[in-house]
Amino acid sequence: MIENLFRLDGKVALVTGGSRGIGLMITQGLVESGAKVYISSRTAEACEKVAEELNALGQGECVPLPADLSKVENIHALVQSLSQLEPHLDILINNAGATWGAPFEQFPEKGWDKIMDLNVKSPFFLTQALLPLLKNNASQEDPSRVIMISSIAAVTPESMLAYSYGPSKAAIAQLGKVLARDFVKENILVNTIAPGVFESKMTSFMDYEEAAKETPVGRIGRPTDIAGLVIYLCSKAGGFMVGNYIPIDGGFLVK
Repeated sequence: MIENLFRLDGKVALVTGGSRGIGLMITQGLVESGAKVYISSRTAEACEKVAEELNALGQGECVPLPADLSKVENIHALVQSLSQLEPHLDILINNAGATWGAPFEQFPEKGWDKIMDLNVKSPFFLTQALLPLLKNNASQEDPSRVIMISSIAAVTPESMLAYSYGPSKAAIAQLGKVLARDFVKENILVNTIAPGVFESKMTSFMDYEEAAKETPVGRIGRPTDIAGLVIYLCSKAGGFMVGNYIPIDGGFLVK
């Protein structure tokens, strides 16, 4: 029993924003745990390159499925393509997101609308469109999983001039709780992960050495940190977890 507790063999997953940063860390973890993982991002070339590299590992499978999820029509096109390839979806990782920085006095409407649309609206409508696939193979014994990727920025007051980012991540965390309550009766478990600092394009403006000093464990997040938590939540080990908001931040919130 224990040897298969964290395995995902035979599971079908979709990771949005899966070609880089935290999304790539999650994708590799799922693939190495035996899952078949579809990855979407705006750039087809990036998706194909990552899929080629991960398929060379000889574990699981990675399939590129590029899409710009900032538009609802593209969301429906992605779901239609996935529906033609798979009769069900076991795992959905709503990871794709963006940020925007500007001084408060100059912060533009575009910087608000773009972030709210991609970080909140798009995950809602993607999950809505994928609900039939998520229900198709779900059971009380083996539920489907949906994971929202929020951020500790949802609960910290440090804006770093990204005034729409923190509110968008607070919204996705609340959406995760609402969907958790609604979906559990459909044998779909929804949880939210709130990362601290991990190396990615979104955090590339940071001084990682300084960020490590500000983190109680003395370092920033590693790929195995985020991958391990996702694998836990999506495997048999996490079958009693639902509606949780889980910071993974090296102790930043409790320092």
